[in-house]
Amino acid sequence: MEITASLVKELRERSGAGMMECKKALAENGGDIEAAMEFLRKSGLAKADKKAGRVAAEGRIAYAQNGGNAVLVEVNSETDFVAKDENFVAFANKVAEAALGSGAADVEALKAVRLDGQTVEEARAALVAKVGENVQVRRLVRVQGDNNVAAYVHGGRIGVLVELKGGSEELARGIAMHVAAMNPQYLSPAQVPAEVVAKEKEIALAQMSEKDRAKPAEIQEKMITGKINKVLAEMCLTGQPYVLDTNLTVEAAAKKEGAEILSYARIAVGEGIEKVKEDYAAEVAKAMQV
Repeated sequence: MEITASLVKELRERSGAGMMECKKALAENGGDIEAAMEFLRKSGLAKADKKAGRVAAEGRIAYAQNGGNAVLVEVNSETDFVAKDENFVAFANKVAEAALGSGAADVEALKAVRLDGQTVEEARAALVAKVGENVQVRRLVRVQGDNNVAAYVHGGRIGVLVELKGGSEELARGIAMHVAAMNPQYLSPAQVPAEVVAKEKEIALAQMSEKDRAKPAEIQEKMITGKINKVLAEMCLTGQPYVLDTNLTVEAAAKKEGAEILSYARIAVGEGIEKVKEDYAAEVAKAMQV
């Protein structure tokens, strides 16, 4: 497989490693970017994948809440310009309110909910005609119960729901802000899949020096376990230093107020959607050659 400049650039963005190291890693792994990423991590040249999701589409995250019941909805547009349009913002907010009030379980059910005398889907189609862009209601996340719930939206682009047993509204909101900023992958180490732990062990083994390999097996195992635990703490919400008090982990901050973190959800505008990049200069040049 050809090692293109764009492939090297993508690996560099994800790993934080140097350009030549990225090129070598791709060459060693036949252009497979995932294998190259793992190769860099085993070599100690990349700590972790910095690019958790490809943010491509534009749009807005809106929320609605009533006590322990809260929802986040993602509504997408083609451009950031339309995402800031007052009609688009109003539509997203109304969809969130409709989702909360209806109890719709997913986006398909939400499309049929009544909104200002028409269904959400009909209102969406009308908005498309008004703004001249494709608009889609993409995701719905809900927490519903009697627990302490915080909904937090940062800049209209990142939305978080946090559910606590005990604690306070202030604590729940603080943890929601932490999740927005730090984007933990899992709630706690117990929720990390076995295959992820196994992969981290493989990487820790590959990173061991010759000196460490000469140590007794039980010492090596303790060293590897320590490395794995450190990585899992970075991955998990409970083990991360709390952004509002870095002397405490998030779990310790919750326990300090007699709270337990039951669940969280985080969505960001456009994550997982690959955006087509228009190269107008290339199009013009191609047209000139015809």
